[in-house]
Amino acid sequence: MSELKVTQRKSVIGGTSAQRDTLRSLGLKRIGDSVTKDDTPQVRGMIRTVSHLVTVEEV
Repeated sequence: MSELKVTQRKSVIGGTSAQRDTLRSLGLKRIGDSVTKDDTPQVRGMIRTVSHLVTVEEV
């Protein structure tokens, strides 16, 4: 299974509570943090919710 590297690029200040919760669920706490996640439909959905705050690349 492929993996995705998700990096937070923008602040969640001013975002909704759902966006803050989604970033926390992905394991991102601050700008510049990166995590590697399996490429599953659930993770893709979380990324879609905060797509304007993160960058995604395949590993």
